[in-house]
Amino acid sequence: MVRLHADLDRCRGAGQCVFTAPDLFDQDDVEGKVVILVPSPGPDRLPLADRATVACPNRALTLVSE
Repeated sequence: MVRLHADLDRCRGAGQCVFTAPDLFDQDDVEGKVVILVPSPGPDRLPLADRATVACPNRALTLVSE
Protein backbone atom coordinates (compact mmCIF):
# COMPACT_ATOMS: atom_id res chain seq x y z
CA MET A 1 0.00 0.00 0.00
CA VAL A 2 1.19 3.52 -0.80
CA ARG A 3 0.12 6.65 1.06
CA LEU A 4 0.42 10.28 0.13
CA HIS A 5 2.03 12.52 2.72
CA ALA A 6 2.02 16.32 2.75
CA ASP A 7 4.50 18.41 4.73
CA LEU A 8 2.35 21.46 5.43
CA ASP A 9 5.36 23.39 6.72
CA ARG A 10 6.92 23.15 3.25
CA CYS A 11 3.69 23.75 1.29
CA ARG A 12 3.41 27.28 -0.10
CA GLY A 13 0.13 26.84 -1.97
CA ALA A 14 1.53 26.83 -5.50
CA GLY A 15 -1.31 24.51 -6.54
CA GLN A 16 0.65 22.34 -8.95
CA CYS A 17 -0.68 19.23 -7.21
CA VAL A 18 -4.27 20.33 -7.80
CA PHE A 19 -3.50 21.26 -11.40
CA THR A 20 -1.84 17.88 -12.00
CA ALA A 21 -4.27 15.64 -10.10
CA PRO A 22 -7.49 17.45 -9.11
CA ASP A 23 -9.17 14.21 -8.06
CA LEU A 24 -6.39 13.56 -5.52
CA PHE A 25 -5.69 17.05 -4.16
CA ASP A 26 -7.39 20.30 -3.20
CA GLN A 27 -6.29 23.47 -1.43
CA ASP A 28 -7.65 24.84 1.83
CA ASP A 29 -9.58 28.09 1.69
CA VAL A 30 -7.50 29.89 4.31
CA GLU A 31 -3.84 29.51 3.29
CA GLY A 32 -4.14 27.63 0.02
CA LYS A 33 -2.18 24.69 1.42
CA VAL A 34 -2.60 21.21 0.02
CA VAL A 35 -5.44 18.96 1.16
CA ILE A 36 -5.09 15.28 0.28
CA LEU A 37 -8.44 13.96 -0.92
CA VAL A 38 -7.31 10.36 -1.50
CA PRO A 39 -4.67 9.38 1.08
CA SER A 40 -4.09 5.90 -0.41
CA PRO A 41 -4.42 6.10 -4.19
CA GLY A 42 -4.97 2.81 -5.96
CA PRO A 43 -2.67 1.46 -8.66
CA ASP A 44 -4.62 3.26 -11.38
CA ARG A 45 -3.97 6.63 -9.70
CA LEU A 46 -0.35 6.12 -8.67
CA PRO A 47 1.13 7.60 -11.87
CA LEU A 48 -0.88 10.80 -11.30
CA ALA A 49 0.09 10.91 -7.64
CA ASP A 50 3.74 10.50 -8.61
CA ARG A 51 3.51 13.31 -11.19
CA ALA A 52 1.96 15.59 -8.59
CA THR A 53 4.75 14.94 -6.09
CA VAL A 54 7.34 15.74 -8.74
CA ALA A 55 5.44 18.88 -9.84
CA CYS A 56 5.45 20.36 -6.32
CA PRO A 57 8.00 23.19 -6.38
CA ASN A 58 8.48 23.02 -2.61
CA ARG A 59 8.78 19.22 -2.43
CA ALA A 60 5.99 19.13 0.13
CA LEU A 61 4.50 15.88 -1.18
CA THR A 62 5.83 12.36 -0.90
CA LEU A 63 4.61 8.85 -1.61
CA VAL A 64 5.30 6.51 1.31
CA SER A 65 5.19 2.72 1.02
CA GLU A 66 3.59 0.98 3.96
